[in-house]
Amino acid sequence: MRDVLSPGDLIQGHIKLNNDCTKCHKQFDKAAQTGLCLDCHKDIAKDFNQKRGYHGHIKSEKECRACHTEHAGREALISVLDTKKFDHNQTDFVLRDRHLDDKVKCKSCHVTGKKYREAPLTCNGCHQKDDKHKGNLGTDCAKCHVEKSWKTTNFDHDKTDYKLIGKHVDAKCDSCHVGSKYKGTPKECNACHKKDDKHKGNFGPKCESCHIEKGWKETQFDHDMKTRFRLLWKHREVKCSGCHKGDPLKEKLKTTCESCHTKDDTHKGTFGPKCESCHIEKSWKDIQFDHNKLTKFPLLGKHLAPAKCTSCHKGDLYKDKLETTCNACHSRDDQHKGSFGPKCETCHTERSWKEILFDHDRLTKYPLLGKHRPPLKCTSCHKADLYKDKLQSNCYACHEKDDKHNGQEGKKCESCHNEQSWNKAKFDHSLSSFPLTGKHVQTECKQCHATANFKNAKSDCFSCHEKQDQQIHKRRLGLNCEACHNTRDWKAWDFDHDKTKFKLEGKHRDLKCYDCHQKPVDKKIEVDFACVGCHRKDDEHNGKYGSRCERCHTMTDWKTIKVDGRAWK
Repeated sequence: MRDVLSPGDLIQGHIKLNNDCTKCHKQFDKAAQTGLCLDCHKDIAKDFNQKRGYHGHIKSEKECRACHTEHAGREALISVLDTKKFDHNQTDFVLRDRHLDDKVKCKSCHVTGKKYREAPLTCNGCHQKDDKHKGNLGTDCAKCHVEKSWKTTNFDHDKTDYKLIGKHVDAKCDSCHVGSKYKGTPKECNACHKKDDKHKGNFGPKCESCHIEKGWKETQFDHDMKTRFRLLWKHREVKCSGCHKGDPLKEKLKTTCESCHTKDDTHKGTFGPKCESCHIEKSWKDIQFDHNKLTKFPLLGKHLAPAKCTSCHKGDLYKDKLETTCNACHSRDDQHKGSFGPKCETCHTERSWKEILFDHDRLTKYPLLGKHRPPLKCTSCHKADLYKDKLQSNCYACHEKDDKHNGQEGKKCESCHNEQSWNKAKFDHSLSSFPLTGKHVQTECKQCHATANFKNAKSDCFSCHEKQDQQIHKRRLGLNCEACHNTRDWKAWDFDHDKTKFKLEGKHRDLKCYDCHQKPVDKKIEVDFACVGCHRKDDEHNGKYGSRCERCHTMTDWKTIKVDGRAWK
């Protein structure tokens, strides 16, 4: 009866159930069939329950018989897997990167004779033979490697107790893990870099005290904070071995400048051992010593740089007691040869030897004005000892040799001259015996004073105007020019002949001066007031009636005769 109802023979694997249908079927309950399958296939049931493996990812409403159709005959294969259509993502091992490559075959992981579900899920399960670490790093290859490439690693070394930074990031693993040995790898720099130690062990094994992983040449040692000797300026450029010849942790270096720079001391020890009193680390030539604040002799003007310290300090800086007077250093520069005394600072300044600050106007009773001011040299007046000699303050004391008047005008040069210019005089001629008026006011001095012997100049008109007289009067009117002329103008004259002993009347008024004054005279005009003196040639009487023509004749008309007081023609 069972054979009649059976749809076909069971597969070879189920042949033991051939006579017991209840193992796979429940009467009148088709839905119970999947549960009966899982009762036998406990490993599949476990996958279902734990949601793992291929079957664990199948939707729960799908029954076993949907894929595994039984009663197909003894030779039937009810678990056939189409590898080309199979979705590996429905398993616990999703294929990624290189695992998806066509070169990777199913049999590479799924060994023949074993169920697909028995394929290893760990990298080591398949790649144990490829493990170059020989198991030293364990079996969890995924901690470092990825499916994309075996050589590409994603191991996060920072999660270990040795974080990789700087140059260690790019270093190959076997640089530190020699022979793929990872456990017990030393963490000290010296363990790996002993061969790179240029200090030959002199600086000890703790490389990290100075060096960092960023670069071997870059140091992190903070000398300023970790030692009592701050590195400033040029000391920062010096190599560590420049000072530390041995182990810096063991040796006790001196911190004085002299301990390193004795050979550089150009002072040969004369300035003492405390180099830092003057010099700084920025530059050996850069001096910080404040002479103004630290000594009683402030450096000013030329005494500042570039003046060298040794210019004044010839011997031991601390033992020698230098004098602070100018003369102590500059006696050889004294062009006065000591005649002006030792107190150079009375006149000179530090800015320039040629610059004089002595205020002659304020400090003496003789203010310097005009030409007396510089560039007139002090030695022009002060010929000998400045303090012993009592110089006279009058002009003549210095300028006697310049007196062109030869003493005629006295010794008070300042009466006429001033310090602005020797040639410009302010002499008031009106105070002399010859006050200047009219045209004389505009006349240059030299026209009357041919030489500087002014008193030799004559005061009469003829002495200066002789050439004018020769051109016109020719001395016929005498030498007293002022009798007719005045200083207003040579052509303006106002001689009144009526005020003389010979009043001009009649025809005499129409005469010219030279009609009577015909001969040159030396001084005053000497005229014969008798008519015959001029009219002897006109005397028709030939002297018979004497020389007094005026007794008969009048000046109005020669032909009019006076007889008894009456005029007759």
